[in-house]
Amino acid sequence: MFMIEPVALKEFFIRFFSSALVIVAGGAYALLYAYWRKYPRNWLRNLMWLSYVVLLIAVVLLTMAAHFSGYWLILSVLMVVGFFFA
Repeated sequence: MFMIEPVALKEFFIRFFSSALVIVAGGAYALLYAYWRKYPRNWLRNLMWLSYVVLLIAVVLLTMAAHFSGYWLILSVLMVVGFFFA
């Protein structure tokens, strides 16, 4: 029977949860950005920037955990920059 190494299992969970956090934080940022444009409130803006910071942290964690390089690293950076300027 094949056993999964504990180190590989740890990296799997880091990749899994950081990927999920990218999706959740990106969606939260987009939603809060839309609400902030419609209803300009300071607390909405603060939550929007907080979700963007969480998105940045999640992308950095995913990039480091998945050992992205080359094309995938450029794609990660473009995604974060695209969210900022969208």
